[in-house]
Amino acid sequence: MAFHNKETSIESPIHQLRIYQVPKENRMVFHERFRDHAHRIMKKYGFNIVSIWESNFNNKVEFVYLLEWKDKKTMENAWKNFMADQEWKDIKKESSKIHGTFVENIEDRTLMLTDYSPQKKLLKE
Repeated sequence: MAFHNKETSIESPIHQLRIYQVPKENRMVFHERFRDHAHRIMKKYGFNIVSIWESNFNNKVEFVYLLEWKDKKTMENAWKNFMADQEWKDIKKESSKIHGTFVENIEDRTLMLTDYSPQKKLLKE
């Protein structure tokens, strides 16, 4: 029994689930930095953010978001460009000087659609 169809994965977008564990004392400034800076800079590199959530898991604040990508190569190139962006590097450096650690742990999961998934795309083109 096949759970994944190679043909579907070529034509379908992939999704990336990102979960950041954020220190409680930096919860609000983390949200401000992501909303005012990271989100804007990510858009410049083609990031398609589907949705953003906050979770409280095991008494820890988690910042969770879901991205949609055309393919894995697009995802890898966008992350490479975003992480190399000088404005983003400067913002991270300055905000960390003032507030300390913003992220204690990052979980990163690439999600591949199954051939029986009812919905192939989350975002409209």
